[in-house]
Amino acid sequence: MSKTVKVSSAAQFQSLLQSSKLVVTDFYADWCAPCKQVAPIFEQLSAALSRENIVTFAKVDTENQKDIAEAYGITALPTFIIFRNGKVTEKVQGADPRKLQSIVKKLSDEVANIQSTGGEASGSGAGNSSENWRGAPLPRGYSDITSQVEIRRSELLNVDSEKGGVQVLLESSKPSALSGSKTAAKDWVESDTDEQLMLFLPFQSMLKLHTLQITSLPPTDDDDDDEAPMRPRTIKLFSNKPHNLGFDEAEDMSATQVIELSEKDWNKEGTANISLRYVKFQNINSLVLFVVDGDGDSEKVRLDRIRLIGEAGEKWEMGKLEKIGDEPGE
Repeated sequence: MSKTVKVSSAAQFQSLLQSSKLVVTDFYADWCAPCKQVAPIFEQLSAALSRENIVTFAKVDTENQKDIAEAYGITALPTFIIFRNGKVTEKVQGADPRKLQSIVKKLSDEVANIQSTGGEASGSGAGNSSENWRGAPLPRGYSDITSQVEIRRSELLNVDSEKGGVQVLLESSKPSALSGSKTAAKDWVESDTDEQLMLFLPFQSMLKLHTLQITSLPPTDDDDDDEAPMRPRTIKLFSNKPHNLGFDEAEDMSATQVIELSEKDWNKEGTANISLRYVKFQNINSLVLFVVDGDGDSEKVRLDRIRLIGEAGEKWEMGKLEKIGDEPGE
């Protein structure tokens, strides 16, 4: 028997959010083919991970519950949102089983932690949450729009395969290096054959990009490794490119903005808060970030997290939700 709760009213949904520490919600519609494709996977996860008053899986039909869909900004289907203690912590748009599985792995660890601590969700204490971690404050009037990155089409070149990839850079969790643990998971990115990195980030909607927050946490001075990775020093940004650039191409091309970082730009959280030339980053659909060099003599550069701060495009009207996953014309 399915353990998934089918939401029939806004009041019922609010009750779920209050009664369960974690609520994994599938926003769908009966006419949405990608929704139907991913539904069996969602049900399998529900059967494996549902725990009474701890983890609840719920489905919201956006045609019948438009008030709920509008309240949480659902503009494409399917959309999966994970709520922790009633607050949004993860949002996945599209029938992307790998992304959903990745989110659920984190959820599995969360479930194990909740059970081992007698029911308290990790990070539920004020000021102790590692989810939705932020290395620098948000500029007034702007939001974190990192979730607008289309991860499936993103690409990272010259990356060490033994470390993390694009998804790691965009995670909302606190970098493990900040805990000081020598056995922490490799949740960061390092360059491979030299100090350069090339990152292509396409967006799900047109963005107005105001600030770029980059976190880089190389080993401390206590680390004797001469090849310890560096923080980036020179970064070139290119907007509205249809695909990633080659390294030689990016070297010769005029950038939308060139950033020069120094030691004073990094705060105690290892984050550089970079204000962009806002007028040059209006209505952009992609960003290429080219790390040209690092701030030392090593041959490797390290990145832990990237946050995009600004404004997302206008919401689509309800009733005109986009299906994500179908081929054009289907």
